Amino acid sequence: MTTELRDGDAGRRRVMVVEDDPHIRELVTMHIGLEGLETLGVADGTQALALARAEPFDLIVLDLMLPGLDGITVCRAVRRDSMNRDVPVLMLTARDEESDKVVGLESGADDYLTKPFGVRELVARVRALLRRPRLSRAALEGEGKAAATRSVTVMGLTVDPARRQAHLDGRDVELTVLEFDLLYLLASSRGIVFSREALISRVWGGDTYVTERNVDTIVKRLRRKIEADPANPRYILTVWGSGYKFAEA
Repeated sequence: MTTELRDGDAGRRRVMVVEDDPHIRELVTMHIGLEGLETLGVADGTQALALARAEPFDLIVLDLMLPGLDGITVCRAVRRDSMNRDVPVLMLTARDEESDKVVGLESGADDYLTKPFGVRELVARVRALLRRPRLSRAALEGEGKAAATRSVTVMGLTVDPARRQAHLDGRDVELTVLEFDLLYLLASSRGIVFSREALISRVWGGDTYVTERNVDTIVKRLRRKIEADPANPRYILTVWGSGYKFAEA
């Protein structure tokens, strides 16, 4: 297993690049490093998961096909039991097949990039993911910006943006960055119908390469986590021909 750590001070944001092809790994770490980020290159899934459980990162770029543990397994484990469970994950897929993209997103990835990809597209995806606020970290650092953002409680579900936490009937609900942002947007705007295009603009910032299918996938994941019967949801409702809305209490 090879690990490459590029020069950087402790104050820079950290990105772990998990890719078994040394040429692609070097390309990705080099261009991310040129963005002023500290990059850590890892060649297999087992080592990547160990690092995700031991060290904090601001972004994980994760190949789908890896020796040891594959990218899907690593992503699910990171979301389930690591200190980086809320960190954005950019999944790299080798084939331009819808099934690969859907499986990657359903495992907890926030975005995907199909090989071969251009450097400009890679950098754009990285910038977009890193622009998304992680309010829990800001609060811990004493920035206090999140304190003015209100918590939402409805039908036993509480969504707290200051702590980036969700609770349902007294239990914690583990959510990815995108899942949380989408849930908070809908829950804080109960009864308002959002088209898929509007959700892409509000949650993804309108500057990543997402489709309406991506929105549907995130909603599906959210329903599995908060609905007693995802096929008959009581929180996130589909408005046929329009989009989604959160149920009015």
